Formats: sequence, C-alpha cells, structure tokens
Amino acid sequence: MTDASDTPIPETPKKPRLSRRELERRRLLLRTLGLGVAAVTAGLVGWYPVYRRLFDHLRPPGALDEDEFLAACIKCGQCVQVCPVQAIKLADGDEGYGLGVPYIDARAQACDFSCDAVQCVLACPTGALSHAIATKEEVTMGIARLARPEACLAMQGQGFTGLARGYDFEGLLRYEDIDRWEPQPVASYPYDLEICDLCVRECPISGAITLEPLSDDPADMRRMPTVHPACVGCGTCEMICPTEPAAIVIDTEFAKEAQA
Repeated sequence: MTDASDTPIPETPKKPRLSRRELERRRLLLRTLGLGVAAVTAGLVGWYPVYRRLFDHLRPPGALDEDEFLAACIKCGQCVQVCPVQAIKLADGDEGYGLGVPYIDARAQACDFSCDAVQCVLACPTGALSHAIATKEEVTMGIARLARPEACLAMQGQGFTGLARGYDFEGLLRYEDIDRWEPQPVASYPYDLEICDLCVRECPISGAITLEPLSDDPADMRRMPTVHPACVGCGTCEMICPTEPAAIVIDTEFAKEAQA
C-alpha cells in the first residue's frame, strides 16, 4: 500500500510574467477606459442642467419650438444687443450645453414690447426667432398663471400704494403716459390703487388679463386675475406683481407639460 506522504503533489503552474510591452498595453487600456468613463460622466453632467433648466426657460419673442430653437440658435447675442429693456440674457456656464443660449428672466426684467416685438426678431440672423412674427400679438412665449392666489392682493380685495418692486428694483417698463418710446425705471413710478390691478394695468397685450369679481355682492372688493387666450407670456405681469414671490407667473411649454 502506497503511503500518502509518498504521493507527489502536482506543482501549481506559475503564471507567466507580463513583458514590459504587455504591461504598457494594459495600462493604456485602463487609461482609455478611464477617459471613456470620464467623458460619459462629463456628458451627463452637461445634460442634467439642460434637462432641468434649459428647456424651462422663457425664450425671446418669436422663438421656434425648443428643439428647433436650440438647433438654429448660434448664440451670437444679436437679440441681446437690440433689446431696449435688456430683458434678454445669455445663459452662463452652469447651464451645461445651454451656455450662451438667450433667455428671459421675467421676474427680473420682462419683455414689455417696448420695441413692439420686432427688433430681436429682425436681429436674429438664423431664424431661430421666427421672422414670421410681425406684431406682439403673434408672439407665443408662454402663458400667465395665478400660482399663489392666497398672496394676490386683488384676491384679498386690497389696494396697493407705493413702488411695485421697491426703490432698488432695476427693471424697466414702457409707461406710455410718460414716454411712448423710452422705457422708464419701475422704481421711479409710484402707484396709488384702490384695488391692486398691476398685472392688468401694465399688461401690454389688450384683453390678455382681466380682474373678475369673486361674488355678486357689490360690496365685495375681491377680484381674481383671469388669464385669457390672448396672453402671449411676455412676463410683464410677473415682473410688476408687488408680492414676493410673485402671485402670478409665466409657464413655459415645458412647465405646462411637466404639470400635466
């Protein structure tokens, strides 16, 4: 009988050592994979703000549908240069792929059509702002919505006295009773209103917003700002609203789809 201790133990085959050339190839492969992962990650980082914010920006008058607008816009800034109230801004670096794309922050400075809605359209060299737009009534930037009815002064039956946005607000507005062509600082124009109707009073589109009674009682001073199909979403109502944050806001097409 054979002793187990006499049974030879098979040797474990040694792994062949990689040559220097093979080691370099492996390192190159790993570096390539790492760069690929970094590129994909950077792409996703760039896409995130595009999805979250770029498509929810208010665009200048005449802007094509978002996909077509982004494809046509060359970020030249010509629309920015001709805007008389400096409402149009170019997106900063935190917008990802939206860097340099024109947009409007209505709360800070609305498009009040001081130029009658044609200067930025005519300045656009690519048609990203449709040259088919000839009047402000043809614009479709978004639509106003009473987002905070509990904060609305008209809904409470209250008036308003003073500066709509305070003495330090830098926004401009075309007050036709002062100057038909030269926009004036909102901070230089005081109001004294029995019932706050700033969103209706300063709306540049006739019939876009009205104040409707909340009851049949003649003594009931409460009124509801009601948005009509004539609204083009210029943002003047959001800019001039004296509550903070604004009781009335502009919804873009992207925002409306998200709410649906």
